[in-house]
Amino acid sequence: MTTTENDSRTDDHGFELQKRRKAPWIIGGVVVVAAAAVATRLVFFGDTQSPNEIAGATLVVATAEGNASEQALVNFVAENVAPKYGIDVEFRGLADSNTINRAVSEGEVAGTVYQHQLWLSQVLEANPDFEEVAATPVFRWGFGLWSDKYTDYSQLPDGATVSLYSDPANEAQGLWVLERAGLITLDPAVDKASATQKDIVANPKNLQFALLDFGAQTRALPDIDAAVGYTEYYLAAGIPQEKQIFAPAAPDEFAGQLTIGTQWQDSENITKLVDAFKDPAVQEFLATDPRVKGILLPL
Repeated sequence: MTTTENDSRTDDHGFELQKRRKAPWIIGGVVVVAAAAVATRLVFFGDTQSPNEIAGATLVVATAEGNASEQALVNFVAENVAPKYGIDVEFRGLADSNTINRAVSEGEVAGTVYQHQLWLSQVLEANPDFEEVAATPVFRWGFGLWSDKYTDYSQLPDGATVSLYSDPANEAQGLWVLERAGLITLDPAVDKASATQKDIVANPKNLQFALLDFGAQTRALPDIDAAVGYTEYYLAAGIPQEKQIFAPAAPDEFAGQLTIGTQWQDSENITKLVDAFKDPAVQEFLATDPRVKGILLPL
């Protein structure tokens, strides 16, 4: 923004003939600034070099913007853990999944902690040019069955409408929760991490399913019988924890992963970053800090 404003002021004043002798200095200054900007871009974000491989560079860990709990986690690592490993870490919020994963794949940021392995596999399938790998599990999200009408999952009536998330990975996690509650049975021959409604072999209460996205599900809770979703979205929507009527501990497949760019996984910076997120202090933080407690669960 500052560069644009300065350029605008130069254009407004113009280059007057009587000041022609100053023009080379002005043009030279512009060339120097432009060259510096190009050089900076090439050093930090070009195809040949990333901050991930520059000694002393700040390593950015990104998540979806507005995610307070994940931001608190990254900031904790940055302030209390990263210095022990000789690295500087910084949080950045980015707009959406593709933006985050492209930035990780291209080395613009060092990693992200917003996704589990199943979501990552969907991202990579949809974007074959992305090159990323899940480096280490960090936490489990609070995830369970919510209801505005019932206080126990056993109270769900015959034909109850239950919402699952609309993306395949989180739909599978929702079906897993319902199976743990004994409300459905999934085909034992199917990998629970990729299960769909077609894999339900028993549904004694004849549950009906509504697929909704994250925001729509919380808004729809008063109009349906129950929903399976992330604790953080419900708390952010002002829905009290007491409305969560069943929440089994999630399996490893649904653990939040530190995801890094494949190209830099063996670099010194990224090796240290992975070690920082594996530090026992991170698990202690997840277990005790009120900013994340009940939302991001220790492993």
